[in-house]
Amino acid sequence: MKKPIIVALFLAGCLGVVGVGTESNAQGNPQAAASSANADRKPVLVELFTAEGCSSCPPAEKLLAALMARQPAPNAEIIPLEEHVDYWDHDGWVDPFSSADWTARQQDYTVKFKENTPYTPEMVVDGDAHFNGSMGHTAVMSIEAAARQPETEITVSSGQPGSHGAEAFNVKVAGLQGDPQGDTADVWLAITESGLHSNVTAGENSGQELYHVAVMRYLHKIGVAHSGSDPVAYSGTPEVKLKSNWKREDLSVVVFVQDKKSLRVLGVASAKVAG
Repeated sequence: MKKPIIVALFLAGCLGVVGVGTESNAQGNPQAAASSANADRKPVLVELFTAEGCSSCPPAEKLLAALMARQPAPNAEIIPLEEHVDYWDHDGWVDPFSSADWTARQQDYTVKFKENTPYTPEMVVDGDAHFNGSMGHTAVMSIEAAARQPETEITVSSGQPGSHGAEAFNVKVAGLQGDPQGDTADVWLAITESGLHSNVTAGENSGQELYHVAVMRYLHKIGVAHSGSDPVAYSGTPEVKLKSNWKREDLSVVVFVQDKKSLRVLGVASAKVAG
């Protein structure tokens, strides 16, 4: 019975500390702390659907930053994606990091979880659990549960420069685990950027300076992983054109495999974009 008490104390401390120190963590490299996670921890994808125009979202973003920096689940390596939706952009403030594509991705989860409408902040763990993104205890418990599920092993690294100034990545997906509902699963590649912030001048968060970690900058389906006896379900060298306004030193690449029907994430991996 000690574990819930420890988790509660951790999150209370984290939110207090992050509320004061998020700026320095975000401006530096909060992923440095996360990279020290044990190699035997299972990678777990934690998505946060958020918006700068939503007054209840900053605490959830601070929680995501704390989860990323502190890695509180002993059996999990938390890999975050902060996805800014665009349906708040008509309420006085246009979120510079929002995208209709991230809204569409959340809508898929809305259908899966039988919700009437999408909402922010929403946290989704490995595509299989969702809840209000400010619920720290629920987040840790869901992450620990996800880490006990079978893992599809993925490796990803920056390769040689691609064509026309693009960045090439080496991606390999081992045999599919976790009982995918079909014979195939989608392989996705995302680029995230930390250290981003905005001085909000309108809307519900007017007057606030907001800081972000692991903001989704790019998401593209790079292939399909096939189940079967082959030990390699997918292998490829996808290329991404990095935009000039993205700070290379703050970029990471995230690759995950997601079941087409259930939207469960079967495996995920991340790496820093090579300097």
